[in-house]
Amino acid sequence: MSVGTPGSIVARARRLVIKLGSTLVTNDGRGIDHAAVGRWAEEIAALKRSGREVVLVSSGAIVEGMQRLGWTKRPAAIHALQAAAAVGQMGLVQAYEAAFSRFGLHTAQILLTHEDLADRRRYLNARSTLLTLLTLGVIPVINENDTVTTDEIRLGDNDTLGALVTNLIEADALVLLTDQDGLHSADPRKEPTATLVRQARAGDPALEAMAGGAGSALGRGGMLTKVLAAKRAARSGASTVIANGREERVLGRLAAGEVIGTELVAETSTLAARKQWLADHVRLAGRLSLDAGAVRALARDGKSLLPIGVVACEGQFERGEVVACCDPDGREIARGLANYSAAETQRILRKPSSEIEAILGYVDEPELIHRDNLVLLG
Repeated sequence: MSVGTPGSIVARARRLVIKLGSTLVTNDGRGIDHAAVGRWAEEIAALKRSGREVVLVSSGAIVEGMQRLGWTKRPAAIHALQAAAAVGQMGLVQAYEAAFSRFGLHTAQILLTHEDLADRRRYLNARSTLLTLLTLGVIPVINENDTVTTDEIRLGDNDTLGALVTNLIEADALVLLTDQDGLHSADPRKEPTATLVRQARAGDPALEAMAGGAGSALGRGGMLTKVLAAKRAARSGASTVIANGREERVLGRLAAGEVIGTELVAETSTLAARKQWLADHVRLAGRLSLDAGAVRALARDGKSLLPIGVVACEGQFERGEVVACCDPDGREIARGLANYSAAETQRILRKPSSEIEAILGYVDEPELIHRDNLVLLG
């Protein structure tokens, strides 16, 4: 089932999403394992020193809340779970802030719901916030906003959240750290002859059959959610590693190219997947007419599209929608994701980027379409 160079997923990744499971963070339900959190902080700090960007998706708020409240059994009532999440989130944030501060790193708490990532405007706002934090060298610590939602608690599935965040920020790799060694050919608790799957293609239907059911009594995830998360992450070109978080120096060894756990490899690169999605986009929300200089900058020089090169704007598109870019003869030469709405574009076209803030009252991006969000046609 080998589909690539073993050990290359994390070694080659510049932007990583790392997800930590409840049993790891809370020492099998006994409360936050501060020693383990400290070790991961040390390893993530080393990843950052090597030039990588890291986003952390952490489970454990509900379990920590249960421990603080003296509850020995996970409650079934949604409001009780929400209360536990609210209490536990305090301890979780404190633990990560203290651990990373030892290495001179700031953390930021981001609470998301699936609805945040389904709504275009909230999706783009979350993306902009996360990318800004990474630019500032901050470690975002993400969890589901369990205190105000119900569906996410019923799922209890930060594996899916990790994949969604991977798609959101176009990370190169997703690392799912768990209390298991990886994906096995069958449930090793029931089948003594089960073997560890070292590498496979993300999205291979055979993997879902191998993955079985739910995991521990603490978390709601299991190996199946991890396989499905890898499938989702692969849509944006990101490969996934499922590994045992209790392995000594697991993150550093993965970054050095060691094969640990299971590698689920995406068939296309992050950028290629995004550009293919843009090229295949059937519904275009608007149309931009470019001058000859802008056409040359895009087609010949591989540059981003700046507002000064746009002579006309058609359609009623919103920020983040796909628009066509046309040459002076009306031929579509490219398409991409607009950083500004049609109304905003009308106001800034033919203007230098340095004037965007004065015209709109704010500046989101200096480009109308960034080159990473643009694909040439023909």
